[in-house]
Amino acid sequence: MVFKAYDVRGIYPEELDEAGAEAIGRAYVEQFEPRRIAVGRDMRRSSPTMQEAVMQGAASAGADVLDLGLVGTEMVYFAVGSLELEGGIMVTASHNPKDYTGMKLVRRGALPVGGESGLLDVRDRALADNDVKEIAATGTVETHDIWPAYVERVLSFVDVSAIRPLKVVIDAANGMAGAMLPPVLDRLPVEAVRCYFEPDGSFPNHEPNPLLPENREFIVRKTLEESADLGVAFDGDGDRCFFVDDTGEFVPGDFVTALFAESVLEKEPGAKIIYDVRASRAVPETIERDGGVALMNRVGHAFIKARMRKDDAAFAGEVSGHYYFRDFSQADSGVIPFLLMLELISKKGRRLSEILAPLRSRYFITGEINTPVPDVALKLQELKEGYAGDGRVSHLDGISVDFDDWHFNVRPSNTEPLLRLNLEATSEELMEQKRDEVLALIRS
Repeated sequence: MVFKAYDVRGIYPEELDEAGAEAIGRAYVEQFEPRRIAVGRDMRRSSPTMQEAVMQGAASAGADVLDLGLVGTEMVYFAVGSLELEGGIMVTASHNPKDYTGMKLVRRGALPVGGESGLLDVRDRALADNDVKEIAATGTVETHDIWPAYVERVLSFVDVSAIRPLKVVIDAANGMAGAMLPPVLDRLPVEAVRCYFEPDGSFPNHEPNPLLPENREFIVRKTLEESADLGVAFDGDGDRCFFVDDTGEFVPGDFVTALFAESVLEKEPGAKIIYDVRASRAVPETIERDGGVALMNRVGHAFIKARMRKDDAAFAGEVSGHYYFRDFSQADSGVIPFLLMLELISKKGRRLSEILAPLRSRYFITGEINTPVPDVALKLQELKEGYAGDGRVSHLDGISVDFDDWHFNVRPSNTEPLLRLNLEATSEELMEQKRDEVLALIRS
C-alpha cells in the first residue's frame, strides 16, 4: 500500500502513477475543501509529470493551485504558512531509492496530513474515484516564485555578520539541497566545497539517505581530505541535514539538538523545547541547565508539530535529523540547521570536535539498532517484565526504561516487523554491557 503513516510513497509507475496522482490531488481537495494550495516537486525523473497530474486533480476539484516548480519540501511548508494558503502537496519520495515516487500532504499552517489526520480518508476517496464528479467551477493553476521570500526567511534565523569564513564540505547527494543552497551560500562568507550539487533523480553517486553509514562514507572522507571545519550531508528532498565534525566523526542528532537548544535559549530565554523519546539525556539536561523547558514527545513529525502548536515550543529536534522551528510554520527544515551550526561554531570560536567533547565524554549512546522480531507486542511485554521491577517504565512510544546510570527505549517500526533500540549509559563499558544484555533479550 502506498499510503504510509505520514505520507504517500511507492514504486513508479507500478505502485503509483499519474492517474493515481491525479486521483489523490482531487481527493485531497474534496476531503479538505481548500480554496488555495501550493504544489511543488523534487528532482526525481517522474516528478514533473506526477506534479502536473496532482495539480490537474486538485484544480478539477475546484482549488486554485500555486505551482512552485522544483523546490525542497520545506519550501512548500514555508509557502503554505507564509502565504496563508489552506494546504499544500509536495511531490517527493524523500530519501527513498530512485524508483520511488510519493507525496507529502499538509493543511493550513503546514500541519501534516497523516494516517491519524485524514490521509486514510484521502486514500478512500482516491480509490473510489472512478466516476469523476462534474464540478462547474474548476480551479486555476498559476506559477509562483517562492525563492526570494524563502531565502530571506531562513537567513533571518542567524546573524549573518557573526558567521566566520569557515570551510564547509557539503554533500547534496544530487538532491534538492543542490538547488536550495546556492542562493543562501551567495550571502555567506564561508568557503563551501560543493559536492553532487546537480539535482539528478537517478542518484549517480549514492542514495540520498545519510542515516545509512554507507552513504556517509563520502562526506567523512571528503571532510578529512579538505581539512574542513565541518561536513554536512542532506537527504533527497533537503529537509534533513547531518553533520560531521572536523575530525570526520559523525554527530548524532541528539547531540545536535542539545547544541541548537543552547543557541535557541540564548535568543529566547525560558523557551520550551521538544525532543523525542529516543534522545540522549544530553538534550533535557542541556535545556534545563540553560533555563529552558524540556518536553519529551513520541517520535514522528505529525506528533511533534501538533505538540509544538499546543505548547508553543520554539524548537524541536529528533534523533533522525529532523529539526523544527516555530518561526518556520512549526515545520522541519534542513537549511536552517545548517545555518545555525555555522553561527554556533563561529560564535564559540572553537572547533566543532572541541564543542562536542563535553557531550561525548559524558553520554555514551548506541545509536538506533534494528532487530526483526516475529511478534512485536509479545517482545515488548517481555522487555517490560524483564526490567519493570528495577527501572522506571514509560509507554509514551514503545517502552522506555530509566535507571540512574543508563536508560533505553525500544519501539516498533511503523512499516515493518522490527524493534528499534536506543540505549545510553554513563560510561562506554556500561553502555556496551547493557546494549548486549537488552539485545540478547530482544533476539532470544
